[in-house]
Amino acid sequence: MQASVDERSCSEVTEMKDPEARTIFAGVFGRTNTELPEWYRERHRGDDHVSFAEAIRALPQAAETTVAYRNPYTDEWVETERFNALVEPSRAREQARDDDAETDPLFHIPTDSYAIIDPVDVYGPLEEVLREETIDGKPLGDVMFEEIRRYRGGGEVHMDIMFDGLEVRLSGQSAPITMGVTSGYDFFGEHAVYVEGFAQDGYCSNTMRSLTDKEVIKHVGHVRNVRTWWEELLAQVELVADDLFEFIRDAQNIDLDFSELPFTVTEFYSLLGFPDYLAERAASDAEANAASPVEIDMWTLHSGATYALTHFFQGKEGASLDGYVRTANDILFNPEGTIERVSDDLQEMVDHFKEREDALRERFQDAMA
Repeated sequence: MQASVDERSCSEVTEMKDPEARTIFAGVFGRTNTELPEWYRERHRGDDHVSFAEAIRALPQAAETTVAYRNPYTDEWVETERFNALVEPSRAREQARDDDAETDPLFHIPTDSYAIIDPVDVYGPLEEVLREETIDGKPLGDVMFEEIRRYRGGGEVHMDIMFDGLEVRLSGQSAPITMGVTSGYDFFGEHAVYVEGFAQDGYCSNTMRSLTDKEVIKHVGHVRNVRTWWEELLAQVELVADDLFEFIRDAQNIDLDFSELPFTVTEFYSLLGFPDYLAERAASDAEANAASPVEIDMWTLHSGATYALTHFFQGKEGASLDGYVRTANDILFNPEGTIERVSDDLQEMVDHFKEREDALRERFQDAMA
């Protein structure tokens, strides 16, 4: 699938908040001998990669252990059944051997309703599905690649999984938009296990998140059939790949002429709720990649937003990013609603300005009376 677009400008590419550790993987198992796509290798020169199965099994695990509190009157430690500490087993063993161990094994002390979901419990069933599902006659496990990112001592994990060949190609652009999923979890009670559709523009590594509804497995009660969960999600991603091409083509035919609008490109993003530093980055990218810096189509405006969020967002992955992602997606998937939102916000600002002007005029009149 191809849509027409000129080669994009790609400069000043940095990264969102750096993880403590990053693991690049290719292929579900080592014996598949999967190679990274050429465009991806160019961007990650010198970085080694392992199989997905190896990367998952190298992630920190979690185990429950008893919690106690110190009675301030007797100075004795009293065990409690209301809470259980989550610790990383190998680090706990290391601490038992060495009191000066560098890494604290403790992740979190949740209530007794918390259910541990270790990475192999979630991603092991995915390995089975990837062996059976195919694209162009190849198992998905043979064409999967991307990276796993670790934060907070490995107690918080986020990963992107892409499938070489499940893609949209834009005419004139050297790298495809590759489809996949993004997923993650933590052991701190903040992030349930989640997964959602994802794509990456290989040219500037711009990421497109929330391309499907976010599916969640909570750390409470019985864990659902994870294999069925993955099968349904991957089917959704394949459907989105077909739809994405059509949305991009349509968005390329909707232009905003900023020479006739009462706001600049930067103010367009500000009216959508982007903070100033992101609005400025998004506008700079959109203007650089448009045929005219004052007449910009909705696909280019969307790409400016994803460029800013991918490379310059100053928060961390999770809920703080999700709201801006939804706004960026609306530029592509709901351009009419986006334009209406900008107009409504602009009218609200005009009304507010008029109210302040009227109040100021009244004060002047009172002062002159």
